[in-house]
Amino acid sequence: MRGLTPLLLLLLGTCLALWLILGFWPLGTGSRVALSILVVILSGGVGYFQWRKHNRYKVAHQSIADSTLPPEDFQGAVVLVCGDSDALFSTSASFRETRQGWYLAVQLPEQLPILAQHLAAERPALIAQISVLLAIVPEQHQDRDDFSQSLRAWQRAVVQCKGWLAGIPPVWLSIWLSPPMASAAQTEPWFTVTPGQKGIQVQEAGAGVMPLVEWSQHQDRNVQERLSAVFWMESLLSWLDEHVLSILTQRHGDVPALTLCAWGCCFTPVTARHDNLWQAHISGITTLTPVATPQPECLPLPDVLLPYLPRRRGVSRLMQCWQMAGVLCGVFLLFALLASFVNNQRLVQSVGDHLSQYNHLTGTPPAPKTLAQQQLRTDAHLLDDWLRSGAPMRLSLGLYQGLRLRAPLDIAINSWTAPPPPPPVINRIVQGPKTLRLDSLSLFDVGKSELKSGSTKVLINALVGIKAKPGWLIVVAGHTDITGDEKSNQILSLKRAESVRDWMRDTGDIPESCFAVQGYGQSRPLKSNDTEAGRAANRRVEISLVPQADACQVPDVKTASQDESDVSTQEMEK
Repeated sequence: MRGLTPLLLLLLGTCLALWLILGFWPLGTGSRVALSILVVILSGGVGYFQWRKHNRYKVAHQSIADSTLPPEDFQGAVVLVCGDSDALFSTSASFRETRQGWYLAVQLPEQLPILAQHLAAERPALIAQISVLLAIVPEQHQDRDDFSQSLRAWQRAVVQCKGWLAGIPPVWLSIWLSPPMASAAQTEPWFTVTPGQKGIQVQEAGAGVMPLVEWSQHQDRNVQERLSAVFWMESLLSWLDEHVLSILTQRHGDVPALTLCAWGCCFTPVTARHDNLWQAHISGITTLTPVATPQPECLPLPDVLLPYLPRRRGVSRLMQCWQMAGVLCGVFLLFALLASFVNNQRLVQSVGDHLSQYNHLTGTPPAPKTLAQQQLRTDAHLLDDWLRSGAPMRLSLGLYQGLRLRAPLDIAINSWTAPPPPPPVINRIVQGPKTLRLDSLSLFDVGKSELKSGSTKVLINALVGIKAKPGWLIVVAGHTDITGDEKSNQILSLKRAESVRDWMRDTGDIPESCFAVQGYGQSRPLKSNDTEAGRAANRRVEISLVPQADACQVPDVKTASQDESDVSTQEMEK
């Protein structure tokens, strides 16, 4: 479960990061894909290193059985017993539980940081209840240098625990000494120095706590036993200052000094070594050697000092997980709110730019303002959709600004109406003169202006093609080639035109006012006169309809408009 929790938190963080990138941040598609891939890769790398760290942790802490640890809801003190801990535990036991505390044996200084790390990982709720007990049995140490080095090693180990126990844990001291003389009491008194109490206090079972002076003067105490205990305490204080406090309360390089929060001493039979430090100290004072007494199986635990240890409330592993999840969700919410704010500001700026551009246009010409109005309608339609179906997630979280944009859009859209389109322009093309070209050889003999007898068919076709209409003038124009002199050709062309007019007038019953006769002679050739074919084409009579309002007026006949549609030219070659 311990290894699964970081992975679940990592998965939660990855999902929140992807949600933030894909759902909130104002990024392009390419940037979103790139960032999403980067998040997945980083999460995979972090997960891999967490897995390796968990495996290394299991290898390093495989010697610590979870069964020796107190339960996470344990309310008493958790004491890491350092120093001479062997005298407090049986051979097969690594912990002792009492009503007020849970004592864990630490055999070597190197094991203390490992045990602290294991407790912080497996029982985080108990961190605030952890303290370090430095157990000292002076009669089991023979060499002062070795004892001093051992104290410095334990001091360094305690300092190394601060990274796992939220600072240097409380350190307290307990000393066990053989009594100066055998006592008939079933329980040994504890001599303690605790915060908030002056001097040395004595605590006995069923007798409460009293100062050492008051205890030594108690009426039911044996005088010799009383004096021996006081002498023993005075000797212990001097030994403690010389051998213990002078080391623990001094800084050694990068190892800070330790401050004891409490200490106590119990006069009880202990197993003593020959020529130990305590014997040497007593011999130096009295020249007498203390008598060794047999030790019971385990020394009494200093439960009397537990109530005086500093306590604070810890945080369980489950609560730590919830706290971390809350931090992740809080960071996600913070960035999501920031992204939503930016997105809403961009929406307001975009609609504001469209409104500003629309209001800046005068409507002349109307096309640009019509396009700007269409953009406003698009914005309004989008806001209406969001009003009906809900704003998109990237604009939500209570920061949506679309509602206050709807009214300005409606006012702007309704403030101007595009002018109606102009009536359609009908392009009417005035029909030009309708021209019939008649070959002169089919109508006249050479050099003559009288119609030939065989020209009737050609003239009838011309009469059918040219119909007199009010408002249209029939123009008959004669043309010749360059044969002969110019004046003669002009007269000949005029007479030929008159002959054609006369025939059409008489045959078609067309008023003479509908005609106009012109003779151009050789001045307007169609083709070159250098060839016979060209000269034949130039000898012609052209009959055209030309619009003229007062031409060809017949009573009760409406004048035809001169704006008739298409111009057309019809040519007839005979």
